[in-house]
Amino acid sequence: MILALLLAAETAKLPKWNPLPMDGSAEAAVMVPITGLFAGLEARDPAMILAQTRPEGGANVATEKADGTRSLRHFSWPDFAGGIKPGPEHYREKLIDPAVEIDGDIAMVWGRYVFTIDDKVHHCGVDHFDLIRENGAWKVLNVTWSSRTTGCEG
Repeated sequence: MILALLLAAETAKLPKWNPLPMDGSAEAAVMVPITGLFAGLEARDPAMILAQTRPEGGANVATEKADGTRSLRHFSWPDFAGGIKPGPEHYREKLIDPAVEIDGDIAMVWGRYVFTIDDKVHHCGVDHFDLIRENGAWKVLNVTWSSRTTGCEG
C-alpha cells in the first residue's frame, strides 16, 4: 500500500496553485532575482548573476542527449557564473508559464523554458528555482534544470 502511494506521488504533476497570469505583487517580487539572473546570462556578466544568488546554493543540470544518454552536473554559483564568458553570441532564456509558490520566506518557481543562441533554439527543458527572502529581498538559493535538444518550442 505504501509503495503504491509513493509510486502515485512520484508520477503526479505539480499543481499550479496560483492563477496565471500572476496577479500579485508577491509573485512579481519572487520573479525579480530570476529576471536579474537571466539578464546577467544575456549580458554574459558573471557579477550580475552572482548578485541574484545566495553563496551557499548552486546550480544543477540533468541533461538528456538526443541519443538518450543522460548526465547530472552540479556547479557552485562561482563555477556556474565563471562559465559565462563574453562572446559575440546572444544568449536568451525564456520561462514559459511559470508556477510560483510562496510560503513565508521561501518560494519556488517551476516552469518550462527555451534557451536560444542568436534567436535559434539551442535547448529546452524545465527550470526549478528555490528562493529565500532575507531582509525583505528574494535571492536564488538553487536552480535545477533539465536540458534536452529535442521537442523544444521556440
